[in-house]
Amino acid sequence: MPFYVSPEQQMKDKADYARKGIARGRSVVVLQYDDGILFVADNPSRALHKISEIYDRIAFAAVGKYNEFENLRLGGVRYADINGYQYDRRDVTARGLANVYAQSLGTIFTETAKPYEVELVVAEVGDDAETDQVYRLTFDGSVADEHGYVAMGGQAEAVAQSLKDGYREGAPLAEALRTAVRALEAQDSDRRLEATSLEVAVLDRNREHRLFKRLSAARIGDLLSAADGSAGSGGAADAAEGEGSKPEPKQKPESDED
Repeated sequence: MPFYVSPEQQMKDKADYARKGIARGRSVVVLQYDDGILFVADNPSRALHKISEIYDRIAFAAVGKYNEFENLRLGGVRYADINGYQYDRRDVTARGLANVYAQSLGTIFTETAKPYEVELVVAEVGDDAETDQVYRLTFDGSVADEHGYVAMGGQAEAVAQSLKDGYREGAPLAEALRTAVRALEAQDSDRRLEATSLEVAVLDRNREHRLFKRLSAARIGDLLSAADGSAGSGGAADAAEGEGSKPEPKQKPESDED
């Protein structure tokens, strides 16, 4: 007798399988800062990237199985190149790319025995923060339009809560990077991420033509040091101001008996 499984149970089993695979990976954080969009991944490898450029103003970040999201990345690059060549470079948008990814992931999830164990972010930087576009795609093809920040992979809930507590809209790059690193460290209170353990890239709206740029370990270290220094100097200034505002003790009046 053939073994029967209801469609609802099949979808549930696939979804659970994909979620477990994604949770085993290391987290990625995407957040907006004053000059663009910042991507930070807990990834010590310098060869296997979780963050990549797709087109002039568009970047891609992923968690999960490397071979699966690398296939999606290559497909996105081909889609962007072909459409930019046939029509116009301005016709290549993050929204169009997110729709293509959604269709591919949805088809794989419903029609194959094994779903992709991936979660993606497709981001496009605009002329200002209001026109930035950040789309999050899950293993079943669902698309969400995100604002401010996104956390994927690993203990995503703990990372997202840390971002919610520390994120400030319009923050400079150094502050945004420190916020992202603290969020990644929130998964394990005993772990401290060094610059060499991070993969960091930005979509900088102030650059010309290609707005995507990877940051070296030395640059990451300088930004983290600058963020820590500014926070320390701010605390010292507050303490000094507090000491200066203390009232002077009143002198005891002289007694008439003296």
